[in-house]
Amino acid sequence: MRLIINDLSPEQVQKILPHGEDVRIISKGGSIHPCIGCFGCWIKTPAQCIIRDQYGNMGEILSKCDELILISRCVYGGFSPFVKNVLDRSISYIHPYFITKNGEIHHRARYNHNFKLSAYFYGNAISEREKCVARDLVKANSINLYCNIKNVCFETEAEILGGRI
Repeated sequence: MRLIINDLSPEQVQKILPHGEDVRIISKGGSIHPCIGCFGCWIKTPAQCIIRDQYGNMGEILSKCDELILISRCVYGGFSPFVKNVLDRSISYIHPYFITKNGEIHHRARYNHNFKLSAYFYGNAISEREKCVARDLVKANSINLYCNIKNVCFETEAEILGGRI
């Protein structure tokens, strides 16, 4: 399954994103409660967020995807608030326990799973510094999520991304 987490408008989603049986699209709409840092998804209800809403099982959803595609407005070299919030709510994908990986401390994997990660950033004035920060962020996310980077792309407008996804 291709999992697409995006901050696009409903019109852009219909126009740009691939739809199909093997695609799951998570778009902004309604409200998403931010991660409250309670560690409930690690201790009280392993692999499930204690906030019971449509984002409560993001760790499990990640464990079933072959490719994670992030589409986000570039905000100071990072993801938009919605995309960041969904990623925060995905923390149950990993264990709270630490391991040393490539000389760094990281959380242990919860699932024996590997997927590809693509990040598509858009914005009309993304500086070279912001692009560098965004690439580093995607690399850090790939290490923490035990996945492989497939693509990191920058465009001035979201509509241009349509042919690349």
